[in-house]
Parts: sequence; structure tokens; C-alpha cells
Amino acid sequence: MVRLTRAEQQRRTHEHLLAAGREVFLRRGFIAATVEEIAADAGYTRGAVYKHFGGKEGLWLAIIEADAATHLRQLRDALAQATGRDDLIAALTPLGPAAEAAAKWSAAAAEVLAATAQQPETAPLIAALQQRHDEEVVALLTEHAQRLRLDPAMPLHQAVVMLGALGIGLALRHTIAPPADSAAILTHVLGTVFPTPVPRPGHASEDR
Repeated sequence: MVRLTRAEQQRRTHEHLLAAGREVFLRRGFIAATVEEIAADAGYTRGAVYKHFGGKEGLWLAIIEADAATHLRQLRDALAQATGRDDLIAALTPLGPAAEAAAKWSAAAAEVLAATAQQPETAPLIAALQQRHDEEVVALLTEHAQRLRLDPAMPLHQAVVMLGALGIGLALRHTIAPPADSAAILTHVLGTVFPTPVPRPGHASEDR
């Protein structure tokens, strides 16, 4: 066996705790999840969670920061392949297993917002991460809306906030009474944000 350096061992522990935290939060929600359960799933003691992340809230912050980077990379790739309005809307609409995971994660996120709203040491950190992510999404949508000659019906920074709130709301409803079709609802809302382009005189429709 190749002996790992201390730095490599620390990095592996960090990654294992991130993966275990993500699974436990998805399975149990943020409030019900415990540091002990997360540590046990990763194969460590609770002290490892505190050493690497300072606690459950710190672990959550690390997970959403890592997941935000992954989401932005996937969204960037999907939007780059979009050739029209329908493709752009599809890139913003998770389907299948991805939609189920997104719903569970959004429900956990709602718990975090409620649990940390009155925590002055944690709430600003979550707000800052969310703002950075929103700004990146707005920049991507602005770039590709212009490329595809789409004219958003509302400012994109407002649209991104609205879509995030809608996702959390649908996720919370899903935990009690699943909506008839969350994807259809999201697609309809996105369709109002990005209306079908009106063909200009002498030009074919851009949305083909």
C-alpha cells in the first residue's frame, strides 16, 4: 500500500465528510441530521467534523459551496449547447433523478434558512454564498440570452431570485403533497421569463 502523506490524509477525510454530509442531509434533512450520524457514515468520529468544518453549519456551507461550483459548471456546459429558447429553458429545468435530488436539497436548504436566520455568525456567510452563486447564474443567462436574441420579460437578477424561491417552495410542498408536475410548473414560469421571440420583418424565427 502507498502510504499517504498527512496532507493527503486530511484531504481524503475532508472529501469523505463532504460526501457523507451530503448524503445524510438529503436523507434526513438539515435539522434531523446529526454530527454523529454524518461522522459514522464517513467512518470517523464526531471530532473529525468539528476539526474540519467547525460543526454541522460549517459542513453545510462547505457542501453548498462545492455544489454551487458543480452546478455552475454543468449549467455553463448546458447553456453553451443551447440553440434556442427551448434549450435554454430545458437547461434550467432538472428532470428525473436530478429533479428528485434537487427537491430534497431545496427542502433541506429551507430548513437551514429557518434555523440560521437568527444566527449572526452563520446567516451572513450563507447569504454571501447565495449572492455569489446568483450573480454567476445571472451572468451566464445574460450572456446566452443575448446570444440567442431572447428578451427577458423581467430583470434577470430578479428572475434568478424568484426561481430560487419557487424551487424551495415546490420542494417544501413536495414533502407534504407533491405538486402535479413540478417540472411543468417551472417550465411554464421560465416560459414567461423568456417569452417566444417575435420574428423581425424579413427574418425567420430565432427559436428553432
